[in-house]
Amino acid sequence: MRLVVLAAASVIVLSGCTWVSLAPAAKAVRVIPAGAAPAGCDKRGEVSVSVKQSVAFYERNQLKVRDELETLARNEAPGINANTLQPLAEPANGEQRFAAYQCGGRQ
Repeated sequence: MRLVVLAAASVIVLSGCTWVSLAPAAKAVRVIPAGAAPAGCDKRGEVSVSVKQSVAFYERNQLKVRDELETLARNEAPGINANTLQPLAEPANGEQRFAAYQCGGRQ
């Protein structure tokens, strides 16, 4: 009986994980390394995103968290007419901020 309860609890806990998909409009959005603002680009604002870093006692893989944060930010960029994102800081507690830019002739 304990095994059944443990298995059911595991399914519930793992179902709390997020899997973020890249929206079609976000495929054209690029992410550049942190640093100086890119030349020839107009700043459109900032994007703040967050995901679950842990679920119950399960600590999520930090590379997966980072990837999902970037994907969420890319999904938000077209809404503010941005085609380039630049992280403003490293992810912390499942959250990250990005500067959003419109660069070159890209839309």
